[in-house]
Amino acid sequence: MLKRLYEKNNRPAELEQICSMLRDGALVIYPTDTLYAIGCSALAVRAVERICTIKKVDPRKNNLSVLCRDFSQAAEYARISDRVFRLMKKNLPGPFTFILPTGSKLPHIFRLRKEVGIRIPACPVLKELLEVADVPLLSMSVPAEEDDEPAFRTDPELIYERWADEVDLVIDGGIAPGMPSTVVDCTGEEVEIVRQGAGVLQD
Repeated sequence: MLKRLYEKNNRPAELEQICSMLRDGALVIYPTDTLYAIGCSALAVRAVERICTIKKVDPRKNNLSVLCRDFSQAAEYARISDRVFRLMKKNLPGPFTFILPTGSKLPHIFRLRKEVGIRIPACPVLKELLEVADVPLLSMSVPAEEDDEPAFRTDPELIYERWADEVDLVIDGGIAPGMPSTVVDCTGEEVEIVRQGAGVLQD
């Protein structure tokens, strides 16, 4: 199923239908402020496992990332020191993933490792979904083959053609910007940029 959403004036009933699917464990592809991503409720363990299988990600060896609607929700699912909170406040919402110690409210699959990526996106479509759904979303960039054109991670129509049979819904929110997020590791003594992406860190 392919649904079009806009930066504003989306129908509340349609938003609620999509968010109800997410809360019930559906796999949804949606735009972000970087690339299109595949996601589900982070609290729906079987859905999280399905996405890990699709992405060929082992949660025992790889950090998982969670989208949150705001800082208050992020603080429920990760441990954020005062120093790191100040840094995040300067840079979010935006195209960053902050690696933080995992909070106890996330399911066990996230706690196989002691770190989790936290994102608070600026993408209007995604912000609205997070607000209405009121659950954090496990999020991973849409899988792509090495020889794929960049459009397979930024163009919703191409993404739908490839992934319609694997997920429950693809949201068309227009062409995504196309750069990955900047990943900032905040678990050590010093903050470290482990991948420079779309975001320029302000410290």
